[in-house]
Amino acid sequence: MAGPAHKTIESKTKNIKPHLMRLFLVLALAVVLATFYAFGLDRFFTFESLTENRERIVDILASHRVSGVILYIAIYSTAVTLFVPGALVLTIAGGFIFGTWYGTLYVVLGATIGATGNFMIAKTLLRNTLRNRAGSTLLKMEAGFQEKAITYLLTLRLIPVFPFYLVNVVPALLGVSLRSYLIGTFVGIIPGSFVYVNIGVGLDSIFEKNKEI
Repeated sequence: MAGPAHKTIESKTKNIKPHLMRLFLVLALAVVLATFYAFGLDRFFTFESLTENRERIVDILASHRVSGVILYIAIYSTAVTLFVPGALVLTIAGGFIFGTWYGTLYVVLGATIGATGNFMIAKTLLRNTLRNRAGSTLLKMEAGFQEKAITYLLTLRLIPVFPFYLVNVVPALLGVSLRSYLIGTFVGIIPGSFVYVNIGVGLDSIFEKNKEI
């Protein structure tokens, strides 16, 4: 029969595990971001790089369409999940490379997957830590999510009062279901994605005209 001392040690061990997971997550994120900048990968997330490599990207997609699309969505979703800068450039690149409709679809898929990654990390590993640090911002959003989660999330996605990454994690802290989050995020980011993708389409048209001159 286990004594009080054994139960105390077991309880402490259980409490240590979540802390270690949080620490590991923070360290992993720090390593990813440090590697990102140390190897100069941020130079690929610029409009200059997009313009310079446009023809090469189009040629690759012509022969590897499916794998190219999967790679684009994977890069986009990973960038959002890990808070890597460059989502705006990637969104515009969607129109620049894939056109209006396919570009919008791939951007919405990548952004939704990445945002869901933020949601799950916040919900499973960082919920208590983030709740304690969110402060007044969390209180401002709490009432809206408690009344109608999907409607409020749609509103926040359509009218970006708060930063995208903040809207990704706050629903997890307030107990919003994954289903409601997915619906609100997927539908809510379509208009904004469509606009930025079309900017990319416009840039591609300008690029083509300059090439002809």
